[in-house]
Amino acid sequence: MQYSFKRKPEWLRKKISFSINKELESLLEKHNISTVCQEAMCPNISECFSKKQATFFIMGTECTRRCSFCAVDKGHPKPLDINEPDNIAKAVKIMGLRHVVITSPTRDDLHDGGAEHFCKTVQAIKEMDSSIVVEILVPDLQEDKDAIKQIAKSGADIVAHNLETIPRLYHIRKGASYKRSLNVLKMLKEYNSKVATKSGIMVGFGEKRDEVLELMRDLLDVGCDYFSIGQYLQPSQKHENIVEYVEPKEFETLRIIGLDMGFRYIQSSPYTRSSYMAHEYLEHQNG
Repeated sequence: MQYSFKRKPEWLRKKISFSINKELESLLEKHNISTVCQEAMCPNISECFSKKQATFFIMGTECTRRCSFCAVDKGHPKPLDINEPDNIAKAVKIMGLRHVVITSPTRDDLHDGGAEHFCKTVQAIKEMDSSIVVEILVPDLQEDKDAIKQIAKSGADIVAHNLETIPRLYHIRKGASYKRSLNVLKMLKEYNSKVATKSGIMVGFGEKRDEVLELMRDLLDVGCDYFSIGQYLQPSQKHENIVEYVEPKEFETLRIIGLDMGFRYIQSSPYTRSSYMAHEYLEHQNG
């Protein structure tokens, strides 16, 4: 990869507007809804909230794993809220969303990893309006075949599961396995060939371009349709250190190479996150 220094470069100085955030935060609080935008300290929060776009965060705000790059709280999650699927659907209607993205913390404490709750949330939205595109970003569900099959047949239009980084650096994903994550994406396609699958990574941990290209080939081998690449930004001094800030031109190079390799669409830029501008994947895909 290219370009390395500790001070944040100009292209990574996006401002967060707390006044812009306030209106949508009030709406979400009213319906007892969390977003990954807030929990993961996403730098795009003001841009997305100003457009009334948000990635819903279901099944609580505490994760059962301790990945060293992630800002989401770690701990013992609370029991599931049975009203949450309907509350999400209500918020979708009020916000007028046509493309909905839903994710969750990893819930290894649940027998199905939360698969049934994901499905209920998708169904609540689809029952309200079947034309709304629903995208879900799921954890690895401990590679449970029944849970993955349930997710594949949930009715979601896009199912995403992020690899996050190259195999050599998987120590940052506590409790995860590169092979397991690839198998999740592979099984999703095996259980439902019509569902579009998606994955994403962060760069800036010290990965090499050849290693990223090998990861991209691995994703294509398991039928992955969409791919995102973004810059890792260290949430605090307690989190994984940034090794480099990757230049914007390198993101564009990887995007072009990936499309030539066979991905249907790729978002690749310093500020890209897995659910950032999610509607564009369907609107601008190859072919």
